[in-house]
Amino acid sequence: MQIEHGWLSRRRSRVLIASVAGAVVLGGVLVLLPWDGGDAPAPAPGPAALARGAVTTGVPAALGDLAVLIGDRETHLRAHPLDGTSWAVLGAAYVEQGRRTADVANWPKAEKALRTSLKVGAERNPQALEGLAALAVARRDFPAAKKWGESAVKAAPKRWTAHAVLIDAYTGLGDDEGVGRALEKMMELRPDAPAVGARAAAVYRDRGWREDAQARISDAAAAAGAPAERAAYLEQAGRLAFERGEREEALRFFQEALRTDPDQRAAQAGQGRVLAALGRTTDALSAYQAALAKRPSPRYALELGELYESLGLGQAARVQYDLLRERVRGAEAAGADEQLLLGRFEADHGDAASAVRRLRAEWGRQPGTAVADALGWALHRGGAHEEALEFATIATEGDKGGGVRSALYVFHRGVIEKELERYGPARRHLREALMINPYFSPLRAPEAERALAELGEPSVQDPPG
Repeated sequence: MQIEHGWLSRRRSRVLIASVAGAVVLGGVLVLLPWDGGDAPAPAPGPAALARGAVTTGVPAALGDLAVLIGDRETHLRAHPLDGTSWAVLGAAYVEQGRRTADVANWPKAEKALRTSLKVGAERNPQALEGLAALAVARRDFPAAKKWGESAVKAAPKRWTAHAVLIDAYTGLGDDEGVGRALEKMMELRPDAPAVGARAAAVYRDRGWREDAQARISDAAAAAGAPAERAAYLEQAGRLAFERGEREEALRFFQEALRTDPDQRAAQAGQGRVLAALGRTTDALSAYQAALAKRPSPRYALELGELYESLGLGQAARVQYDLLRERVRGAEAAGADEQLLLGRFEADHGDAASAVRRLRAEWGRQPGTAVADALGWALHRGGAHEEALEFATIATEGDKGGGVRSALYVFHRGVIEKELERYGPARRHLREALMINPYFSPLRAPEAERALAELGEPSVQDPPG
């Protein structure tokens, strides 16, 4: 991939809020609306038009606008059931609404709408194909996402959004070369679009290019037009900041995201994460509970349960773990693949052998970095430490010696090495985990500190790190 890495690494402004007046900006493109009212200002586009512009150009949409768009297209399609384009728009809107709300009931509706679009629409229907790829990503079905995404690219090679969804598919499959090709093509087609910058930031984060990721998401948030879009990029910036252990900066990003779009529940959960790290436990619990009330994500339930557990509130933690299991069952009934999350949960809080079985199957189907880390940890918890280290090494180094700088992944590797009496590497990786982010988990960060204390200072008997 030909990317001028030095140019991307230069220092950029961290200003994240830009005001845009007198125009509508969708996907980084100025849209001039038709208007024949003389010198009078053109009317602002309605919610349905805003949401349609967003979901068809790869931009996060406001929940209220999405609801209006969905109602509008459903009404239209009752009268015009052979309108393939409207079926594709409706399906894409269902996907976006389900992604924003964690309402898995959207997935079967989205699939039905998108497949109907393929049946009644034109033979080459890239919008429906792309929607099916996005739906597969939301369900964590990366082989299907690759199939639909590649079909969309074949049908319309110059649609940058098809290349963008392929980035997600290839990432989930552990295909770094595929990610590189899709990223290069996406940036070639739309180099200045904020949504493209946000996608690039996610790739750079996965490759360990933290400064580049920060620069790209800063630029994307500053250039974003609609509030929902800007809030999504601010939330992404907050996650990046927290992964670096920058609590106060992460909190500012999450707070600004919520001020910009009060429906940005991922930012609210992010607040819970950061507030817990700051020792503001009551506020953290409230933030998580508010996020879960509007977006019942199994991941948020796991995080809240572990926060309760770190506080010695075992019964409250078990309530969240039960909710996690219930939500996973619902997601899987709707066609989602939650084996990664369930395997992580079982490894730490349930049956390690079950976790290994689930994650081995997941690795065979879609071997991404996150699965390598989870499988390595499950194998360790089940007593297979040598094999565990193989997967932990994949998660922390990748195939070519580079990858995401995750405190959790490095912590897992350090603990496994300690169990194998490889004390030099164990000490180095446990220290690295706490250097990356001393607050990465309310349960595991204290465990990393205890493990380091048990290892003590290096001795002449330690093997080289």
